[in-house]
Amino acid sequence: MAELLRIDDLTVDLPLGADRPHALNKLSLSVHAGEILCVVGESGSGKSLTAGAILGLLPQGVRASAGQVLWEGQDLLRLPPDALRRLRGKRIGMIFQEPMTALNPLRTIGDQIGEVFRTHARLPRAEIRRRTLELLESVRLPDPAQALGAYPHELSGGQRQRAMIAMALALEPALLIADEPTTALDVTTQAQILRLIHDLQRRKGTAVLFITHDFGVVAEIADRVAVMQRGELVESGTAQQVLEHPRHPYTRALIGAVPPLSVATARPAPGAGTPIILDTQGLTKTYRKRGWLGRPGRETRALDGVTLALRQGATLGIVGESGSGKSTLARALLGLAPPDAGGITLAGEPLAFKGAAARRAHARRVQMVFQDPYGSLNPRQRVGDIVARGPIVHGTPRAEALARARELFELVGLSPDALQRYPHEFSGGQRQRIGLARALAMRPQVLIADEPVSALDVSVQAQVLALLARLREQLGLSILFITHDLRVAAQVCDDVAVMKNGRVVEAGPCAEVFNRPAHPYTQALLAAVPGRRWDPAAVALRAAA
Repeated sequence: MAELLRIDDLTVDLPLGADRPHALNKLSLSVHAGEILCVVGESGSGKSLTAGAILGLLPQGVRASAGQVLWEGQDLLRLPPDALRRLRGKRIGMIFQEPMTALNPLRTIGDQIGEVFRTHARLPRAEIRRRTLELLESVRLPDPAQALGAYPHELSGGQRQRAMIAMALALEPALLIADEPTTALDVTTQAQILRLIHDLQRRKGTAVLFITHDFGVVAEIADRVAVMQRGELVESGTAQQVLEHPRHPYTRALIGAVPPLSVATARPAPGAGTPIILDTQGLTKTYRKRGWLGRPGRETRALDGVTLALRQGATLGIVGESGSGKSTLARALLGLAPPDAGGITLAGEPLAFKGAAARRAHARRVQMVFQDPYGSLNPRQRVGDIVARGPIVHGTPRAEALARARELFELVGLSPDALQRYPHEFSGGQRQRIGLARALAMRPQVLIADEPVSALDVSVQAQVLALLARLREQLGLSILFITHDLRVAAQVCDDVAVMKNGRVVEAGPCAEVFNRPAHPYTQALLAAVPGRRWDPAAVALRAAA
């Protein structure tokens, strides 16, 4: 295969005061026509900055100081800005990680895709509309004609990502750069996007530079793999070589941290006679949105007769796609979105959430760890004050609450001396540990964990999951674990409930549901897990032998 792109000894400097001098240090790799090269590594490894250097989109203060990025004999680092702009979109397309920030919220999807044709090709308006519609059809949007006139917020996450792919492919580029395009997507939507990219690569011969930290995705689509650590290429080879016979310790560590899809059996599940700590009976919750400017209103049944039970000291997994009702269920259990009908019982006591005093008392018994470790902590408060705030509000003296915060920092693996620091001074994994400490400060009986590791790298994810398991044992916690990652659910959950369109379609012991799924939806979820035929545990065992 012909070489399309070659990076030779590329060095990219970081601003003064950064944690290291170079974002990329003498990086060399190549992409050939018609292949998918997956670049993997943790946050801070330089994956996204590699894409930025290729396209001339490096952040302010970050610059390429040495090396070459060769495209058809031209060094992209030395191209004038106008020439680079003509190349972007026409010869090299880009799919960004977060479509909501990459798409203009004030312009329709059709208008934004059409702009690619208006910028790079002189076509009449009718032809631009026709081609835009064809693109939306090619990426399998359910209603392309409606999506044409829709604004980004009117589409789901998967649909927005498909629109981004359509925009990137508008002029049939020779190289497509995809920067974590499936990270925030549900497993079935993720599978659809991966199939789409693979199909387009086969049909059109497009080369793909796919940036990811998900080894399941790598196992699903990669022809070759490049592993990066702190700005340096530490290992590369065919997908078979890297995934089955990793040579570098860092690659082995990453693969060893990938949770296998098989259900964990290291810890015996609570017995059948274990008491129920939390249960729901027929929960129903409907959201009604009023129409405006003559449009009809919309009604969404977020919960539709949800009945489930969490056993004392166990972890109950709630799995399903976006819109299945998982987060609404969490809000109902916290008292933030009281159900329209049905009941909730905690330790044998029916919950009513009537009055502020009742809600405060409930907060002492049920706490939550949020999905986003960046957005859930107040950036203006010191982390010690964040952790101590809940007990202080409930009457604990400040000195005692701060002393408890120090104990909790030690318990979750952080230095007690860090209490005076601010959230931005911690990594994502450390922030999630702070979120755990904040929840545990209330000494809850039940911990609700809403996608607590979905935003974390695979090795940090493994650390947080191990921490949760240890805390459950030490503190006797009962955990409701909400996730769309079935690999994670298989490792941490004793029982699992599968939700779809506000209903529980299947529930039972995790091993039974995962090994012998009865409902077609559960079967579809398991079949959509990327890299499901690849066994990271077997690779880790071979590497350790």
